[in-house]
Amino acid sequence: MSVILATAGYDHKIRFWEAPSGICSRVLEYKGSQVNKLEITPDKQFLAAGGNPCNPTQRQPCIRLYDIANSKQGQPVLELEGHNGNVTSLGFQRDGRYLYSGSEDGTIKLWDLRNPKYSRSFNAEAQVRSVCLRVDQDEIISGDANGNVKVWDLGSGGNGSTKNDGCIHQTRPAGRRTGGCLIQTAIQAVDIAEDSRTLVAVSNHGTVYAWDPLSGNYFDKPELATFRAHTKHGSYCLHARIAPDCRHLCTTGSDGTAKLWDINTWKLAQDLKDSQWVWDAAFCADSSYLVTASSDSTARLWNLRTGEVVRQYHGHQNAVTCVALNDSSV
Repeated sequence: MSVILATAGYDHKIRFWEAPSGICSRVLEYKGSQVNKLEITPDKQFLAAGGNPCNPTQRQPCIRLYDIANSKQGQPVLELEGHNGNVTSLGFQRDGRYLYSGSEDGTIKLWDLRNPKYSRSFNAEAQVRSVCLRVDQDEIISGDANGNVKVWDLGSGGNGSTKNDGCIHQTRPAGRRTGGCLIQTAIQAVDIAEDSRTLVAVSNHGTVYAWDPLSGNYFDKPELATFRAHTKHGSYCLHARIAPDCRHLCTTGSDGTAKLWDINTWKLAQDLKDSQWVWDAAFCADSSYLVTASSDSTARLWNLRTGEVVRQYHGHQNAVTCVALNDSSV
């Protein structure tokens, strides 16, 4: 299990792949919902999948964990219930002690994997589009549909009864006033570099905002950069992720591209052209390869040294909306 690669999407299927060959090695059915997000535990033992618990005919668990090593096990080994809307974002704490999630029900939840019930819940007051964990602090950053970027202290609050309980910093970078009215632009994605030196938030219209979290209060100082990543008329940004080596930011969009931005200069480093919407992307551990998920039912492996596609993963019957990759040696 040196490389774990999984994809999922609107066909209610999770597929595991042999990354070098492109052969599908296992298929899991995700009953009752599309899959919005995949995440692999740091030890490569489990895959978490998030979907929509509000099935019209039968309520489903919002997050399901699957045993990666046991290929004969088709059912989840753990089902987590508590969200009342689409799960849009997932992540694991570095040693795998807990899972965190964000949802369109307006909450961010923490889960102890020994218990199917969430242990903490933060009320964000708006649909949560993306969450990420600052690894050197007990803090989660969220982006929401009202255009807010918020920082949550995991050491306080989290009982879910009070709005913004536990929120220690916040900003609304994409809000602007026109004719006295506040125009809101949703924050589609947030991510923080592993060295905690760069925090990015990307609006659904493709504008990137970047800050230095180490310079005191997250948002006291001016942004490191603000620029439009996806400029094609009518295009949307769908995802953003900072590479493990902290040198590049990847943004994906409805314009059929995944774009790599140099974090030192914020200039475009590579423009990877797909055929349709690019929903998600995942870097390999040394940041030299990228896997993208596309509306054309295909995932693609890109060599970032050459900018070329080196493998395509076919088999899904509908849009591939999420991808998870873990090839780390830890």
